[in-house]
Amino acid sequence: MPKHRLRRDESAFKLALANHAGELSWTAEGYEIVESSAKANGNEVGIRGRNKEGITFLGFLFLVPEQAPLTSAKCRDGALSSEKGSNSALTIQSTSEIKSSGALPVSVVSYTTKRSDGKLMYVARGFVASADVCGDLEFYSDSPISANDAVLKKVFSSYQLDEKHAPTFNDIFIYAQILYKEQQFKAAAPMFERAVTMLKVSHEKGQTTRIRVLTDQEGMAYGMSGDIRKARSIFENGIAEDPDYPLYYYNLACADAEEKDLAGAQKHLRAAFDRKANVIKGEEMPDPTTDNSFTPYRQNKQFWSFLESLQAQR
Repeated sequence: MPKHRLRRDESAFKLALANHAGELSWTAEGYEIVESSAKANGNEVGIRGRNKEGITFLGFLFLVPEQAPLTSAKCRDGALSSEKGSNSALTIQSTSEIKSSGALPVSVVSYTTKRSDGKLMYVARGFVASADVCGDLEFYSDSPISANDAVLKKVFSSYQLDEKHAPTFNDIFIYAQILYKEQQFKAAAPMFERAVTMLKVSHEKGQTTRIRVLTDQEGMAYGMSGDIRKARSIFENGIAEDPDYPLYYYNLACADAEEKDLAGAQKHLRAAFDRKANVIKGEEMPDPTTDNSFTPYRQNKQFWSFLESLQAQR
């Protein structure tokens, strides 16, 4: 099935939950995101970044309703207590509170610990919290670092939690894409559905491409979670509203194949390739001979010959 890419700014970082108020942000120049994560229940999102000097950060925004009301210091102390309970090698160097560009103070801590291979690791960590939401930003390195270092102090000074931020389309879309990438399709699907609905009700001009991309991902997420009926309904509605877009037909063919309806799959694949000129700029028609929806039918000579003829037309 087709894939779509998520683009990010590499120096200004933001994290937001899909179902709860609050946005965490900071600036860290020279870092590139190498990993992202999210919990299926919607209560935590995180990213990992790394720079050329070998310093890595972990940033998390998460809910702690059982400890509300939170403060930055309370969030820090709770995290350290948990960390020390499972890591006797942790040695705190310093703790303090600094003012940031946001309204809430940032509680920072510097400490050393040992990695699983016994080597010393240096950590500088900052927390900002309010109500039931906590932000945790951790930098770690094999070389000495501290929250008082000029570069890291600048990062923590930019670190803030906007507790009044309401989830936006982008927040929901990014959270859904992280879940999708982690193959948490069942959790991702309804978030993509929310994002599509938000686009459609906005009635903004020029949204056709975004609606196509998100509808694709919405339907594929439902399909890969096992809800083929829902996926089929999404692509059929997509065709009714936008009959020229080929990937709606292609994905409907995938649903056909999952239900062992090869006649339907052929019909919808033909309709898809008849409209191949209408793919989104930068996209191309998928190769059906490598698609997991169709490869189980490799021994069906007639069907496979048909797929190969389409592959030659891409």
